[in-house]
Amino acid sequence: MKKTLIGIVASDKMNKTRRVEVERLFAHPRYGKIVRRRTVCHVHDENNESKEGDRVEIIESRPLSRLKRWELVRVVEVATDPMAALADETENANK
Repeated sequence: MKKTLIGIVASDKMNKTRRVEVERLFAHPRYGKIVRRRTVCHVHDENNESKEGDRVEIIESRPLSRLKRWELVRVVEVATDPMAALADETENANK
């Protein structure tokens, strides 16, 4: 079984490569507070179909380059304004 994750495209400046940030919540081992962390995944997007701010589903794959270990499955939600989507994400993180 390959892992699948859902994240937000943080950068689409490379050709056929996207930088996707996957956010996760977990309880701190000692203090028990819920902590928010991000994992950065470099994703192969063959058709350059995702844009910055889009919510995408990615799947684990064989190593495609030094950093790319994921492939794009589908665009879950298209961002209307990429900067607004990232600002909302940051605003929600601060709450």
